[in-house]
Amino acid sequence: MPTALLSVSDKNGIVEFAKELKSLGWDIISSGGTAKTLKENKIECTEISSVTGFPEILDGRVKTLNPKIHGGILAIRDKKEHIEELKRHGIGAIDIVAVSLYPFEETINKIPKPEDKKINQDVIENIDIGGVALLRAAAKNYKDVMVICDAADYGVVIESLKNKSVSEELKLTLAAKAFRHTAYYDSLISNYLTYEKFPSQGSIPLKKLSHLRYGENPHQEAALYGNGTEKNKPAVISAKQLHGKELSYNNYLDLEAAWRLVHEFKSPACAIIKHNNPCGCAEGTGIKDAYLKALSCDPVSAYGGIIALNEAVDEDAAAELAKLFVECVIAPDYSEKALGILTQKKNIRLLKQSTPYKQQKNEIEYRMMTSGMLVQDRDNELSDKTGSMTLRKPTEAENEALDFAWKVCKHVKSNAIVLVRGRQTVGVGAGQMSRIDSLAIAAKKMKEAKFEINETKFPLVMASDAFFPFPDVVEESAKIGVTAIAQPGGSIRDDESVKAADAKNMAMISTGMRHFKH
Repeated sequence: MPTALLSVSDKNGIVEFAKELKSLGWDIISSGGTAKTLKENKIECTEISSVTGFPEILDGRVKTLNPKIHGGILAIRDKKEHIEELKRHGIGAIDIVAVSLYPFEETINKIPKPEDKKINQDVIENIDIGGVALLRAAAKNYKDVMVICDAADYGVVIESLKNKSVSEELKLTLAAKAFRHTAYYDSLISNYLTYEKFPSQGSIPLKKLSHLRYGENPHQEAALYGNGTEKNKPAVISAKQLHGKELSYNNYLDLEAAWRLVHEFKSPACAIIKHNNPCGCAEGTGIKDAYLKALSCDPVSAYGGIIALNEAVDEDAAAELAKLFVECVIAPDYSEKALGILTQKKNIRLLKQSTPYKQQKNEIEYRMMTSGMLVQDRDNELSDKTGSMTLRKPTEAENEALDFAWKVCKHVKSNAIVLVRGRQTVGVGAGQMSRIDSLAIAAKKMKEAKFEINETKFPLVMASDAFFPFPDVVEESAKIGVTAIAQPGGSIRDDESVKAADAKNMAMISTGMRHFKH
């Protein structure tokens, strides 16, 4: 009679699967917990300890690691020597292996990685050893053994057995899935236990969350993956979608950019993103005020954009948002009346992420290259140590605006120029090959927009993501009314830019930190 080994941490579906196997004439071997469940449901099975002649030991740490189990799995059926060895040692062949591993992922989502490197014992005990060995053994010998690591495949296997259509293609598919599963599982463990920033070997756990309609363009296929810990992180991918059609690849990229930018600010703030760049950002007295100020920077580009807000959307804010065609809105919450207004718009996507984005220490980001990957610290720092470079120091109003401009500039693609009055952008130039071109774009945006702002009370300031190799940007910014500048400093020609600023009675500060964004 064919034999199946069932050893599952997650008991969902296992009783039904076992009943079907029994009805088809299969013998069942089970580990302690699974055997108990099956027997409670009046399903006959043999406990592994009866097969091995050895009890489970070390609090269940050792139960399936035995030649009488792994021999039965790994024996090649059409190899005479293997079959003779099984007979000689009294080992029975095992034809199906169904395993669900200890819930390590669920455990680390409850017990975050400790900074002091003192790993909780519950985490250690949820590292599965025997289950992984069983899956890998069965997957290696997939031509003779069907391996199941996902309860969703129970029905597929039963159907193929009933129809006597167990193909090698199905067995290979199940084997590949098992290896992916153990690789993902091991990568979760290695990442949790590793404190070295750039280890000599590394792995990234990836679990598919959803298929996307397409990628950046319709001819590109795409999917969304999580790293196994996204549920407890203030992440866009774990936000709850309240309304609208499914999100696209580009939506996710822009939502991420907007969500990170808006949380640079503690006061009510709004960030409007288009093609991964802010076309408007502002703080306000409330969310409605912040949105209107952000929108005023570039209302044309805001059409079809992504909007992030760092406080709940109320009825008044929703009424304003509803006037513009918007792809997505993400906020900590929405009032009932706000939802009533916004859900009238069929195509708008509404996301709720109640946990604010928080920059993590030692956070790593990855970027794919052909046959490789770049890895770096995420740019989570923001210099609070500034030094005056010019004869005139910034006024209090200029300092306030420069602080805001510098925070926004960090989130703009290089070369970046950000023009600000008060706590709102009035012009953004992004992603140009020349910094002078970025300034020209920002100035053009400012000229085209209509601002209800007291220009005397709120002077025009500028932030640049990197230093000025020539004084031209300083000179041109003076022509449009800029009175103060924030830039990293560090050019061998800094003195030329300083002289140009002094000649125009401009204030210029050095942040000492560059924020290229490629």
